[in-house]
Amino acid sequence: MKHFLPIILGLMLILSANAQNIKKKGVPNLPEFDEKPLHFGFLLGLNVMDFALHNSGAITSENGNVPLYGDLINYQPGINIGIVSNLRLNKWFDLRFLPGISFGQRNIVFINENGVAEENPLEIKSTFIEFPLLIKYSSARAHNFKPYLVGGVNGRLDLAKSRKDRLVLRSLDAALEAGVGIDMYLNYFRFSTEIKASYGLFNVLNPNGTGEVEDVKYTQALDKLTSNIFHLTFYFE
Repeated sequence: MKHFLPIILGLMLILSANAQNIKKKGVPNLPEFDEKPLHFGFLLGLNVMDFALHNSGAITSENGNVPLYGDLINYQPGINIGIVSNLRLNKWFDLRFLPGISFGQRNIVFINENGVAEENPLEIKSTFIEFPLLIKYSSARAHNFKPYLVGGVNGRLDLAKSRKDRLVLRSLDAALEAGVGIDMYLNYFRFSTEIKASYGLFNVLNPNGTGEVEDVKYTQALDKLTSNIFHLTFYFE
């Protein structure tokens, strides 16, 4: 929570200042902003990376003839930055291209059938180059606020995969994304807050593993890994 407190306080200050502006002027900010056929901006955000793990339950000599089960622990916040390109389709719909980069980490612990966990979890670090292409559906504007829904697809390229992680992942992935947000029209720009979930479509587990004998048990313990990411994003347009 300590990571989110400064953000919450910042949002409260922005909303408070905007409310004071409404009381003073009584007219909407940036009244023609949504009429622009094309506009640009940038985004900053936090993310939490997740895996959907499918355990194989395999019993092999490499894992001591005892099945291992992977589980995700210690969710850690990451960051994402990117560029906003927005094409107005009509009054209600926009097409948004949001290329950017996301940094994060996932920790996997392996547990045997007796409930005994390995001492050191696997730390899987990722640096994703992302190419989201999304459709944004907005409601009618209410003075300086406008809620919206967003959804689409995202192509990802992981630049940080490493054999040192002891579990090798494929670099390429794609995801379906859906989220909700609210646009806030300030004096000089539009500020938006959005919560979005990104669900990986492909199995990113590389069955070839690292090639090291001591790492074989981790690859054999899993049938499938899909990569999910949850975003809290702030847009400046």
